[in-house]
Amino acid sequence: MLDVGAHVGDRVASFRRLGARVVAVEPQRAMLRALRLLYGRDRLVTIEPVAVGGQPGKARMLINSDNPTVSSVSSAFVAAAEGAPGWETQRWSEFAEVEVTTLDALIARHGVPTFIKIDVEGFEAEALSGLSQAVRALSFEFTTIQPDIAMACIEQCAAMGYVRFNAALGESQAMVGEWVGAKEIARWLSALPQAANSGDIYAVAA
Repeated sequence: MLDVGAHVGDRVASFRRLGARVVAVEPQRAMLRALRLLYGRDRLVTIEPVAVGGQPGKARMLINSDNPTVSSVSSAFVAAAEGAPGWETQRWSEFAEVEVTTLDALIARHGVPTFIKIDVEGFEAEALSGLSQAVRALSFEFTTIQPDIAMACIEQCAAMGYVRFNAALGESQAMVGEWVGAKEIARWLSALPQAANSGDIYAVAA
């Protein structure tokens, strides 16, 4: 599977416990050090030191040194977060130039995954635009400060042939209800209060 936005590997650990081969995709140097320390000797984990977007190239990543899990290559995400309820203490005071690849390029290099997890702080729709065909299942993070990004991701998934959707709030990984269609999950998302903050939407192909 592809873990896009692997951070320090929390989900990598979960996927490995399930016996999965994991490609951990993470561009931040500090996170990469942790990933290499934890998984560098695991022959079933491959670490890709890149960001993921719609086109290969380079990007400017805005670094939150106090909370690097919310570092992002999306300036719109940072702008939406600044001053938003629940985000008042977050500061993006550093930046780094990072390499960018696409999901299609990662699949060409590592094979077709059963599952793709995308957690890239407001750059999810851009990441999905680099995927030309559906894999069996995927997830992408959403935030209530940028509901339009999640809505765009739902539309992109539906266009690629994903037909069943569900969601989990926060880091719980507990599904919020029954599996539904794209329109139903979009209505659920639009009804969330801003205090819900974030979660993941899951999509399964036909």
